[in-house]
Amino acid sequence: MNGEPLDLAERALRAAEGDEAFALVQRERSGMARFAGSEVHQPTLIENEVVELQVVRDSRLGVARGNKTDDESLRELAARAAEAAESTPADPDFPGLAAPAELPEIAGYDEETASLEAADQARLAAAAIGASELDLYGFFTSGTTEVAIASTAGVAASQPMTDVAVLTLAAVDGASGYAERTSWRRGEVDPGESAREAVEKARHTRGAVELEPGSYRAVLEPYAFAELLLYFAYDAFGSLGLLEERSYAFGRLGKRVFDERLSLADDALDPRGLPKAFDFEGTPKQRVQLVENGVLCGVVWDRTTAKRADGVQESTGHAPPSSVRHWGPLPFALSVAGGEAGSTEELAELVGDGIYITRLHYLGIVNPREGVVTGMTRDGTFRIRGGKIADPLVNLRFTVTVPELLAELPGLTREPVLVNQNAYYDERYPTGILVPAVATAHFDVTGVGSGPGV
Repeated sequence: MNGEPLDLAERALRAAEGDEAFALVQRERSGMARFAGSEVHQPTLIENEVVELQVVRDSRLGVARGNKTDDESLRELAARAAEAAESTPADPDFPGLAAPAELPEIAGYDEETASLEAADQARLAAAAIGASELDLYGFFTSGTTEVAIASTAGVAASQPMTDVAVLTLAAVDGASGYAERTSWRRGEVDPGESAREAVEKARHTRGAVELEPGSYRAVLEPYAFAELLLYFAYDAFGSLGLLEERSYAFGRLGKRVFDERLSLADDALDPRGLPKAFDFEGTPKQRVQLVENGVLCGVVWDRTTAKRADGVQESTGHAPPSSVRHWGPLPFALSVAGGEAGSTEELAELVGDGIYITRLHYLGIVNPREGVVTGMTRDGTFRIRGGKIADPLVNLRFTVTVPELLAELPGLTREPVLVNQNAYYDERYPTGILVPAVATAHFDVTGVGSGPGV
């Protein structure tokens, strides 16, 4: 790797001499130790840096990306970006390059996490396996990433970040249980604890029975609630969907549409999450209150959507990477305020009769305007009877209207949990959601799937 990321961004900027330009560098040093059937396999080590150069000519934006960082390669990158700008139509919504601004002081970097080597990752994966009495599947991963930005408008910013995560699925024929842990600090992630939680859940899934379709009261663990909320939030709380009149927020801002127990923000500054100081335009991150005591009160903005709003809005620091810019600004750091329940067992008492859900998968958005999401439960679904978590259930198919699910919440647990949202397919950029477990009066089961297990 060639120098510090900010130095590299400034070198890329100089290669675009004569043009307005914006350079973004993403550097990653990470490792992942996967395991299956309680054996470590597919160790992955990554050292990579990507340079993205954006060239602006008369409101026409050209983008080029590459991995080569010598001077000649940067000049070639600049030429490709300029050529792209020449062949791109002018964009009337292009807001120009962001001006420099004071960035917030945040946490998010841990020396112990940054120092983890491949042998450490394998050892921590083995610690998870050693804590499991069942076949264990999953991974342990840690990484150090740095994002740096430089522009001809005077922006010069960089942020190093660390993240660590363990995912554990204890599974044999007829039984499966799931757990995970994530943080930016190694000391907050215990692989053995995650494995033991997965095993304990799996033990209770044997002998799963079917359930009739219908609407049930339900408890959703943080893993399940985070996944459902994320699918709803991308359409509901982004300003592009609001402006295009296709999101749930359109026509509902300022109205009480959820249970008054629900308060939700997007807060990338919170040290309990995976903190960020700026977005992919170099704009400082802001905490945005999205829901306050059930009232839908805000969405997230970038500079492009703020301009489309005729100047009545400002960016909240939510510009996404250029590769997904067509989605508009995204809420990457959702945070739900906790409630009064001390445990999911207390939530089950509030539900009385219903179902208990550990995790969701195969989610799909059916109707973004109304917040309709479909999918399936997995790795720990149970019947609740008399306020107690009882019979194991097979995986259930569901289709829910998320606002209806959130309209009546008997309770939430006190302490939000950070649930990992990294996909690990493209450049590493740590994201997660802070959510409690939640009890709802409305969860619509539409059918059944396979039983638990491998």
